Amino acid sequence: MKSIIIDDETTARAIINKMCQSLPELEVVDEFSSAIEAIKYLNETNATELIFLDIHMPAFSGFDFVKTLKNPPKIIITTSDKDFALTAFEYDCIVDYLVKPITPERFNKAVQKAKTAVVSKINDANDMPENDLYVNIDRRLVKINIPDIYVIEAKGDYINIKTETKNHLVHAPLKKIAEKLPNNLFLKVHRSYIINTSKIIDIEDNSVLIKQDIIPVSRANRPELIKRLNLL
Repeated sequence: MKSIIIDDETTARAIINKMCQSLPELEVVDEFSSAIEAIKYLNETNATELIFLDIHMPAFSGFDFVKTLKNPPKIIITTSDKDFALTAFEYDCIVDYLVKPITPERFNKAVQKAKTAVVSKINDANDMPENDLYVNIDRRLVKINIPDIYVIEAKGDYINIKTETKNHLVHAPLKKIAEKLPNNLFLKVHRSYIINTSKIIDIEDNSVLIKQDIIPVSRANRPELIKRLNLL
């Protein structure tokens, strides 16, 4: 599971990171000293599956952070304060509540609960029909075949959905449609672009070629793009 750690204490982040390294199913892709930094990161990538989150942090608490997430990954609370356990479990995305100091046994148990929850979420998503997307255009609901989409570009308050046969200009933010697309097929490669990775023709430096479109790839999203490719 791709994981991030959010804690304002350097020592606490190091301890959790070390515990994560002992479990092969975990991959810590980044860590943050503030929730605000983590929000910026999550807005750029949707690959995170698990968050280790402290509650008490300057300016922006852990619960404030959770409330900002529209489609949150699974979360394990890591805190020195045992008084908020009941509050934590009011959030469906929070799978466990660990009180510091955290023992390896308790940590492993929490991770297994998160793993079960992540697998269940994936299975539920696979059970849902993914091929059809309906968009509101001129007061009509227009059906789009999702695999036919090759790129989505943000244009101010609109998004331009480009398909094999037609383009659709829709009044919606890029983030909203990102939540509707299957993660195994689509990737946000830039703040203004989501691409269908199966449609890539060529990659050069910080851009990809899809159909006749040259799409920029941000430095932050390039590593995830490379991971998706079947490289020889």
